[in-house]
This record gives sequence, structure tokens and C-alpha cells, in this order.
Amino acid sequence: MATEVEGYKLGELVIEGKTKQVFDISSFPGHVLVQSKDRITAGDGAKAHELEGKAAISNQTNGKVFEILNSVGLRTAYVKSAGDTAFIAKKCAMIPIEWVTRRLATGSFLKRRPGVPEGYRFNPPIQETFFKDDENHDPQWSEEQIVSAKFKLNGVTIGQDEVDIMRKTTVLVFEVLERAWATRDCALIDMKIEFGVDNKGEILVADVIDSDSWRLWPSGDKRLMKDKQVYRNLTTVTKEDLDTVKRNFKWVAEQLEYLSPPSESLAVILMGSPSDEEHCKKIAKYLKDLGVRSQLRVTSAHKGTEETLRIVAHYEGTGEKVVFIAVAGRSNGLGPVLSGNTSFPVINCPPVQPTNITQDIWSSLNVPSGLGCTTVVYPEAAALAAAQIHALHDHIIWSRLRVKQLNNFISLKPLETGITMEDIMCYYKHLKVK
Repeated sequence: MATEVEGYKLGELVIEGKTKQVFDISSFPGHVLVQSKDRITAGDGAKAHELEGKAAISNQTNGKVFEILNSVGLRTAYVKSAGDTAFIAKKCAMIPIEWVTRRLATGSFLKRRPGVPEGYRFNPPIQETFFKDDENHDPQWSEEQIVSAKFKLNGVTIGQDEVDIMRKTTVLVFEVLERAWATRDCALIDMKIEFGVDNKGEILVADVIDSDSWRLWPSGDKRLMKDKQVYRNLTTVTKEDLDTVKRNFKWVAEQLEYLSPPSESLAVILMGSPSDEEHCKKIAKYLKDLGVRSQLRVTSAHKGTEETLRIVAHYEGTGEKVVFIAVAGRSNGLGPVLSGNTSFPVINCPPVQPTNITQDIWSSLNVPSGLGCTTVVYPEAAALAAAQIHALHDHIIWSRLRVKQLNNFISLKPLETGITMEDIMCYYKHLKVK
């Protein structure tokens, strides 16, 4: 093993598993280098084979998965790739629990739940936990057992609050990736993840997520599976079999490159007067945090009706997915005029003033029959409403909304994890549109 990778000087071997090694990084305290192996195993290591090229494929797959999770705001240990077969991560004390989420009943679940037919769909997906113990084949544990174990890692005792957050995060990770894979007509059937506690006491999604971690069925057809189950099912293993497994893993890594396409979602903020610009900029900021592009335009439905309709026609012809946000006070004709002349969604967000708040809101609410524009008062509400509309077709925006909900849940928990409201607000601030 090299003593230096991508300019990082390696320290002691922290741990070695069946398919990876973890090294301290002397030149990057608080971080580790995770080195993948050209090795595939199953049955707690009872079946194992060398598979040339697997390390690079696994590293590529893992990197792309964590890039997706990081881009939507989930807290993970992954930092960046370090060459073809390794990556840099925050050093964590690993919680010895595998968290499994299932959308369809298959595999070992059927053995534990006789009578449930294969393919039974769980809505919402169900979550299970297993204690990592190869000698006893990773026995299933209840939440009560996890809490009772009182695992203490980097100063954090794993109690009910921590379990609640890991459970919600586990399901969210699954749903984020499920929606991403659906864009390639692939069904994510089930998957497992692990968590660690870093030296700041934060619980992070950690370890590796690759084709060893999930069941993936193109077109929802089990016969087309592209995951490690193909290897598990082999009674004898030939070179041709291993080549097939490798091709499947490579196909998965290649497909992941298409799961974060450029966003087609756009919110056009139309203001009736340049004096409303500050109000509109607040809306735009909230939209950016949620991954929605925005454009600001000035137009008056009363004073420049023809220009307003020309702007609407322009956006209808671009082929982009557009939500209009109308910002107009006093007599709000802008929202109703937009709604009456486009099939795109229209949201009113009047820049209300204390002196005429009742009139401003009423003029936005009391629209003629046959119009469907909705009205909100606060800039954040306008951005959220637009994002929720776009989330119907944009899985990245949907994911950011769900992460926001998760962080709201975390903010109400009296955790030992070191997560504060200030951390969460900074987290929102630094979300970037990829």
C-alpha cells in the first residue's frame, strides 16, 4: 500500500474489512482515506472472490451516490474522491448497526415474514435494523435493543432521539435515491446504510454506498437485477459469471452519471414596480436555497398589459418548466392577469405594508371566477409553494424539501450530537445549486 495518495500522507491503518481498508491521514487530521479492494464477498464472507476492477467501480459508484446526498443537504461523512480507488471522509466512530429500508418484500424479508408475497409494496417504505456481528450473521435488532445498548461514541450516547433521527434519515436517503433512480426507469428495491459519529459529535451517514448496498431492478423487473444479488445467487462461480457481475456494477456506475441533470425548474418573479425589488430578492434567496432558479422581471398589468402578456408568451415558448410569482400591492391585477392568460401556476405574494395590509391581501384573494392563482404573504412561503410545484417533476428539489423537513425535525430534538439551530441555519445558507 502506498504511503501517500493524491498528496495525502497516510497514517496508521484504522480498520480493515472484507472489501476496504481505512487509513488515518497524517496531513489531514480528523479525516480518513477509505481504500476499496478488488474483492467481492457474500454470506458474511463465506463466499469471496477477487474481481479485478471492482475497487475503481465501487469508488466511482460510492462517490456519485454521496455527491447526490451532499448536494441535497444531507449530512454525510463523504468529502471527496482520492484517485480511482479511494475517497476522503470525516473520521467517525461507527455505530455497529445496519439500517435497511425496503420498498418491496424480497430476499431475507420473506424468510422472516412467511405469508408475505414477494413484491408486496410497502407504502411508506419500512425500515429494519441489524446488529453488525458476522459470527452471528448480523441478527435483527429492535429500536429498544439499540437504545438499551447505550452505545457511546465520541462523547455521544445513542438514545431514543438519536435513533429517531437515524431512522428518519435512513428512509429519506432511500427515497432520495429511489426518485433519482426512477429517472432512469430503475426501481430501488431496498438498501442498507450505516452511520458514524465524528469528532464534533455529529451523526453522519458514513461508510460506503455502492452496488453491494442495494437491490436495483431496471424497469422494476427482478430478472434484470444489476446488484450483488446476482453474485449471491451463484452456486458455482466461473470467470464468465464474475465478468457478468462486473459488467452489471459498471453499468450502475455509468447510469449514476445521469441522475443529477441540469435543472429545468424556473420561478419567474414578476414585480409591479421596481420599488418591490427587495421583497423579490428575499423570495429569490429562498428559492436558491431550495435549488430553484429564479429570474426577476418588472411589469405592470395595469400600465403595461401588452408587455406583461408578451413576457408570459416568451416563457411559454422556452420549453422550461415555469412557475410565476406575482409581486404587486394596492390593486393587484398582476396575478389575476397572469393566471387568466397562462396555464402555468401563478402565486401571489404581495409586498404588504402595515398601513394597507388588509387591502393588499384582499385584492390578491378576491380574484374573478375562473382564475386559479393562489396567495401567500411571506417570501419564504412563496418560494416553498413554487418549490413544491416543481418537486412534482424535479427529484432534486423534492429531496431538498424533504431534507428541510428532516432538519426541522432535528431542530426540535434535545440532542447530545452537537447540532444546534445555528448549525442548521448555516447548513441551509451553504446549500448550493449544482
